[in-house]
Amino acid sequence: MLNTSDRYGDYLLIDRQEALIASLRAQPLVVVLRPEYDDLEASSHRSALFTMLEQLHVAGVRHVELAWSPHPGWMSLMRQVQDCFADFCLGAASVSSPEALHAASELGLAYAMTPCWDPALDEQARQMQQVLIPGLFSPTEIQQACRCGCRLVKLFPASVLGIDYLRQLAGPMDYLPFVIAAGGLTVSDLNPWFDAGYDAIALGRGLVQQGQLDPALQSYLKTSTSTD
Repeated sequence: MLNTSDRYGDYLLIDRQEALIASLRAQPLVVVLRPEYDDLEASSHRSALFTMLEQLHVAGVRHVELAWSPHPGWMSLMRQVQDCFADFCLGAASVSSPEALHAASELGLAYAMTPCWDPALDEQARQMQQVLIPGLFSPTEIQQACRCGCRLVKLFPASVLGIDYLRQLAGPMDYLPFVIAAGGLTVSDLNPWFDAGYDAIALGRGLVQQGQLDPALQSYLKTSTSTD
């Protein structure tokens, strides 16, 4: 029998997932960045990564993920980002181990994302009340994740699955969670993929063109903000 503390933890996790869904509905875009070695050093606040983060902040991006790294400087880097960019809804990408999951929880990150479905890691996240968004590929994985209480999922790699994948799923499956398309997409894919029914889209470091934020993203953000 589920005890009272277990029920409280489940309700808390549901609330945290719903809060993230609400934030993503307001701006259905996630920017995923991978820190380089220089970014993870003590002087990272002067690094190219922080320059990129400043540009994203000025452009009005809300949801940013930094990929997990076992480098000892990763925690320090994340705390610097939290201090400098408190407006970000910050997450951890590429979380595929208990060590990475515990780091995300210790930092109090809004969420973490996995590259693939891992039931054991999902259970650990549930016990910690840490929002963990699984990377899924097949209908079976989507069904398993939903049965485990996942209200948000990441379809990955989206460019391989194709823009019509969600439509094909919607027919035979009676329920679909909040779906984030990730992997191989660009700014030009945003509107077509949203029109195809995807709830949010994750874009990677390809947004950086010669050290500058892709102007197409800035145009998209201005347009989407003006139409809200």
